[in-house]
Amino acid sequence: MTVPGGRVRASLVASASRIVVKIGSSSLAAPGAIPRLVADVVALRALGKSIVLVSSGAIAHGYKKLGYKARPKEMAKLQAAAAAGQSQLMYAYESAFGGEGIAVGQVLLTHADLADEARQGNARAALAELAAAGAVAVLNENDSVAVEEIKFGDNDQLAALVVPLVDADLLVLLSDVAGVLDAKGRRVKAISDAHTAGALVDPKKKSAAGTGGMTSKVEAARRATLAGAHAVIADAREPNILPKIVRGDDVGTVFLPSARRLDARRYWIAFTLRPRGDLILERARGHRAGPHGVLASSVLGIRGDFRAFDAVRIVGADGVEVGRGLVRFDASGAARIAGLGDEVLVDEHELVIW
Repeated sequence: MTVPGGRVRASLVASASRIVVKIGSSSLAAPGAIPRLVADVVALRALGKSIVLVSSGAIAHGYKKLGYKARPKEMAKLQAAAAAGQSQLMYAYESAFGGEGIAVGQVLLTHADLADEARQGNARAALAELAAAGAVAVLNENDSVAVEEIKFGDNDQLAALVVPLVDADLLVLLSDVAGVLDAKGRRVKAISDAHTAGALVDPKKKSAAGTGGMTSKVEAARRATLAGAHAVIADAREPNILPKIVRGDDVGTVFLPSARRLDARRYWIAFTLRPRGDLILERARGHRAGPHGVLASSVLGIRGDFRAFDAVRIVGADGVEVGRGLVRFDASGAARIAGLGDEVLVDEHELVIW
């Protein structure tokens, strides 16, 4: 699962030209976190790197600003805290980058913005124009209006979705730990198969200030590798952490790009769209994308109330998910022909098998 560090590691990330950097709420809570981050970004820009920031912290800033004693749990208070804190967060970035003569652009996204192809294209164009203008884009989930994002989303996954959006070749996830740790607490230097990395982390561990945790970061890294990018999980408190990563210093945990890269459309189907139902296959574990895709004859049944061209999960009779795709029929139509004939329910070009 691991690969050597040193010179090999340096060669892996030094050539990265577009870098997405995500920093979480707990890391931003440390004194001087934003000035240190900005200094690192300035250093990378001096090397010709293009940087996009995905920054948490709006709710963490906002609940204090509104006088709440602790991070609230009620949805309305979370939304209010996000609204109050986002301006404070952006002011901190404006001040720090402005002192370096660098403009910043705020981009607030919801899941719906990236699930809709037209709106995703608009976001891509806006980010490209900000980069062309020499500005640093600062992205965050639009938590003040997106109820579902507050409840289920986190910025680790947003950062992974931004990787193909800006054609990034490196994702850096800054945390408050040294990287992925093994069972003995030792830092794992490099991981060549991100699919197996989840076994190293405790899914119950999350930060007090944010919504993510190491499990979320490892999953975001895995998704980035499927887009053809390297990913690094590293400690935001380490001095000059971003220049060290780009130099290939022995810091953090680096994930190698997957040998099976997903094209942009399959990546969108796999990770951006939310499945509206299931196609249940008798032998899903052995299923592979053939010359046609998923045939009606291979489907035991369906679950959910989906429409034609919605995303669905491909699962076995045991309920284990093995892939996703865009279904060509609505739920009633798919149910009528399940188990019958060679009608294609999910075309091979719209099918992602894990």
